[in-house]
Amino acid sequence: MTSTLPNDNIKNFDEQITNKLISEIIRDRIKSKGNRFSANDNIADFINPGELEILEKEVATRIRDLLKSLVIDVDNDHNTQETAERVSKMYLNEVFKGRYHEQPKVTSFPNDKNLDEIYTVGPITVRSACSHHLVPILGDCWIGIKPGNKVIGLSKFARVADWVFSRPHIQEEAVMILADEIEKLCQPKGLGIIVKAQHYCMKWRGVKEPNTSMINSVVRGDFRHDISLKQEFFELVKQQSSNNNY
Repeated sequence: MTSTLPNDNIKNFDEQITNKLISEIIRDRIKSKGNRFSANDNIADFINPGELEILEKEVATRIRDLLKSLVIDVDNDHNTQETAERVSKMYLNEVFKGRYHEQPKVTSFPNDKNLDEIYTVGPITVRSACSHHLVPILGDCWIGIKPGNKVIGLSKFARVADWVFSRPHIQEEAVMILADEIEKLCQPKGLGIIVKAQHYCMKWRGVKEPNTSMINSVVRGDFRHDISLKQEFFELVKQQSSNNNY
């Protein structure tokens, strides 16, 4: 397609793009659509093919600057010479992949047998990071479903949970985001989620309480309105977690 911009405008446009960091380009793209880019938001729709690799190099540069500001001799210390690259790759493709990568593909199937009994999946290991200190949150998740018109495979719950939790979070919001995603995928009549996790912002720093954990839950649909179903969900989770001690 031939551009209709005058040559001077084309040159200025190219220079504007060239002079911008890839993070700035992505951020401007998000802002132009009026979207958020908070720590626990997924921004994969705004990252074009090839840009994640460029962003990885930019992040590595910033991490190297951080290490230098911490008075670490990254030029001569053999232990930290490639730390910046390792950490950048880890953030973008592993521990925070839920921000930069699309949701795993999940195929749903019609509930042809009209299944209406609840079932639970868990414990599913979840790994996240406290958005206040960027230190680990590690724990277990249980998901309870009363099927609606669609069902998904059991392994898909684990994949979606991993995708949601692989972002900087506070646990209360992470559980709500996971519930939203599961409702979109299978539209259950009832949904319950429980997460029990340890926060290294309490274990490793601060009050340094090694055995403290946080438990929170969300219940929706029939689980919220039918007390007996809610009790059944919690009882099933209790049975699944009886051998899961921290």
